[in-house]
Amino acid sequence: MPLRRSSVLTVLAVLLLVGASAASAAATTPADVQRGLRQLVEAPGGPPGAIATIYRDGRLTVLRAGRADVKRSRAPRATDHMRIASVSKAFSGAVALNLVRAGKLGLDDTIGQRLAGAPPAWAAVTLRQLLNHTSGLPDYSASKAFTEQLTNDPLGYVAPSTLIDWVRNDPLGFAPGSDYKYSNTDNIVVGLMAEAVTGTSFDQALEEIVTGPAKLRQTSLPRTVAILSPIFHGYLVAPGEKPEDVSSIYNPSGAWASGGIVSTPRDLNTFIRSYLGLRFFARAQQREQMRLVPGGESVPPGPGKNSAGLALFRYRTGCGTVFGHTGDFPGYAQWAAASANGRRAVTTSINIPAPKGKLLAQLRKVQTMAVCALLSK
Repeated sequence: MPLRRSSVLTVLAVLLLVGASAASAAATTPADVQRGLRQLVEAPGGPPGAIATIYRDGRLTVLRAGRADVKRSRAPRATDHMRIASVSKAFSGAVALNLVRAGKLGLDDTIGQRLAGAPPAWAAVTLRQLLNHTSGLPDYSASKAFTEQLTNDPLGYVAPSTLIDWVRNDPLGFAPGSDYKYSNTDNIVVGLMAEAVTGTSFDQALEEIVTGPAKLRQTSLPRTVAILSPIFHGYLVAPGEKPEDVSSIYNPSGAWASGGIVSTPRDLNTFIRSYLGLRFFARAQQREQMRLVPGGESVPPGPGKNSAGLALFRYRTGCGTVFGHTGDFPGYAQWAAASANGRRAVTTSINIPAPKGKLLAQLRKVQTMAVCALLSK
């Protein structure tokens, strides 16, 4: 049966689109990403430094621009320590999905079943809903108490139970499972559930399940503001003012399993490859992980079209699709992603909080270029 003219045009348009995407991927090189990083650093309000890592064909390529420390001329390095912000949620997701594989947790286990003393209104929320941010739990980092902590005692240790107490009496934002809203409280509860079923601290579970097996020797979950040297320093920048170093002005315990991990670009690339490469859990858990929530945008948004899974996001770009997580912390904006099989991976790190407006669009453009360079043949 002959094709109608409209059908032919549709097919032709699809072929042209695929060809354009392939050509774009083929034309993008690490040098283009390097140039994009430099343009970020030179942009108004841009970060003092930027670094990207691209792993493919068994080789890690490190691209960098600007400075790791404004007081020195040294560029960022893949071995520099930095706060990875909400990419930590992928680590807590790895712990949780490992425990699901071991039969110690179930994705449909509820807070009420696993956490004695949790707010009664949270009782029906499931682990699955916590991991894909459809729980409706109020975000403790938006609470008045959190702001007061940062203002009055920014260096003080905050227990995970205290983070929960800050929003204990707040209502759910919506019925669990009925909507999507990113909440830092979700992964605090995931960490507490992991502690409840293992009988160990979350720090120990993280070591036994993730950082140990993946040999992430420069990755830790500190309880103090100290960061091991060498450091990729984090800054706040403002027009007409010198960058303010905020690398160690807030105790990361206030982010804990939701955003408190310190790592390096090299370790972060290794982690995200391991995460997608099934080092921590099996194919059955990954299939559940990849059941996506359309419109679930990571915070800050990553490149392309974002969709939320269980402790990861899908980033669909014109050059192909990768899976990972972004992060935002005072002084740092992070992104780590890998191909579906974990064989190729990319990270980007800049040493200012997640930008907005034109600068965010510029960052996402650089990340898209990195995907193109990563997935080109």
